[in-house]
Amino acid sequence: MRAFIFPGQGSQAVGMGKELAGASPVAREVFEEVDEALGQSLFRLMSEGPEDELTLTENAQPAIMANAIATLRVFEIEGKVPIARECGFVAGHSLGEYTALCAAGAFDLATTARLLKLRGQAMQAAVPVGEGSMAALLGADIEKAEALTEAAADGEVCTIANDNDPSQVVISGHTGAIDRAIGLAREHGIKRGIKLPVSAPFHCPLMQPAANAMEEALGETETAGPFVELYANVTAAPVNDPVDMKALLVKQVTGRVRWRESAIAMAEAGATHFVEFGGKVLSPMVKRSAGGDVETTSVIAMDDIEALLKGF
Repeated sequence: MRAFIFPGQGSQAVGMGKELAGASPVAREVFEEVDEALGQSLFRLMSEGPEDELTLTENAQPAIMANAIATLRVFEIEGKVPIARECGFVAGHSLGEYTALCAAGAFDLATTARLLKLRGQAMQAAVPVGEGSMAALLGADIEKAEALTEAAADGEVCTIANDNDPSQVVISGHTGAIDRAIGLAREHGIKRGIKLPVSAPFHCPLMQPAANAMEEALGETETAGPFVELYANVTAAPVNDPVDMKALLVKQVTGRVRWRESAIAMAEAGATHFVEFGGKVLSPMVKRSAGGDVETTSVIAMDDIEALLKGF
């Protein structure tokens, strides 16, 4: 059984999607539809930059989604491989959860683009610049990370944002608390803490204003039941009810991304091949989490799509 997975923020790069759009009218249609939905030339920004503008959360989130969906659609339409037939589960890391739901038919493409544009704007506006930070803990399992965040908090927010794999956890919260955590990392048996170049402390309670904005937006959004089961970030469990799905998307803004647990759960449910569309970050995490028996494939360019199709 296959699971199709979709990357989160950090996967953006100037030039993304350009080669694919040049080779496929299906990809071009995806980028054009997203541009029209947002009323901006997002694809030109993806293709040409500047990088600092593409990296802005409100641009990076819909751009990463558009690139992944374009890759998937070329695979599906030109390769004549429908996702409903060949995929048992979908999942995505943070914003990638929206991409997964678009792939599975819960949201249409234009709606997904508009939701992610709003999500990016709301997350950026939730905390004044400089008040919040994030850090990656290298060589940290979840137990060590939890002990560290508790020790570093000192009355401020310091919590686990992403449980990525057995050796990498990301923490989020007030800048002072994150700095203390980095300084205390070695005392807690953690190899190193590295502050991340992000503009806001995602997936922590400081994001509550953004969660409120998404609750309102999702409440006004029509949603279909996905035709492929989604493994949700905040529960690492399957969901296919539209009402539950929207509630989990709201919780995801302030909650932990349980990627390690999700990978294990999908593997235990029968997924043996994880295909990452539009990125190459999640595949190694899955391998480290679910074990060496699972197969992973990253699909970014037309050559990758053609190679993947040979297995179908």
